[in-house]
Amino acid sequence: MLVLLPPSEGKATGSDGSPLDLSALSFPALTKPRRSLVKELVRLAKQEPAALQKALGLSDKRRAELDKNAQLLKAPALPTMELYTGIVYDNLDYASLRGTARTWADESLVVASSLFGLLRPADRVPSYRLSGGTVLPGTGGLASLWRPVLEPVLAGQHELVVDLRSGAYTQLARVPGAVEVRVLRETNGRRTVVSHDNKWTKGQLARALCLQGARTVEDVAEVGRTVSDAIEVDGSRVDLLLYSLASAR
Repeated sequence: MLVLLPPSEGKATGSDGSPLDLSALSFPALTKPRRSLVKELVRLAKQEPAALQKALGLSDKRRAELDKNAQLLKAPALPTMELYTGIVYDNLDYASLRGTARTWADESLVVASSLFGLLRPADRVPSYRLSGGTVLPGTGGLASLWRPVLEPVLAGQHELVVDLRSGAYTQLARVPGAVEVRVLRETNGRRTVVSHDNKWTKGQLARALCLQGARTVEDVAEVGRTVSDAIEVDGSRVDLLLYSLASAR
């Protein structure tokens, strides 16, 4: 099983430790585009900060976020599961997983990163600022960079892929045959996607998958029952339905 997680905008910052070593990351087929993108992001942060600030959609109050990109090759690197913060990762609570569940997590969890492509829990990378939908000056959208390399890597994973990524990240690589999971709030017969509910539930689902495992769409659906009010399965798509706030369940 491979569980594709969305990254988070919120990221921790390391205070000490070794800097980024691209050659040490998992999925070595991605080393070349990683190196190219890191180099370009550092260059933009140092030489074209105004253009990069605009591309990243940063307000003047958050302009300091550019420093993260300028220091990518020097800043202390953190393990993936310590780097990303926010609702998904709070509910996943990777640090508390033990025994078989931790083994499942280390073997199955993969974060879809706009900068590094794919990251396993033990991979160490620095804090950065770059979202999946960013259009970089002189480079353009990230899909043209990532699709040609990410899609073959993901296609080569001969196991069940559970896709929990958000929209902008699904555009970076298509995964035919993956189990697509959607979280929908249903109120008075009307279904909508609510960001908080989506993140909350996907974090819980990722944890439940580590605890229980899954080898088929039906397995994912059964695990999904434990974190939702109802489920619907349509081919390889599993919809998790919520009738109230996810955090109130």
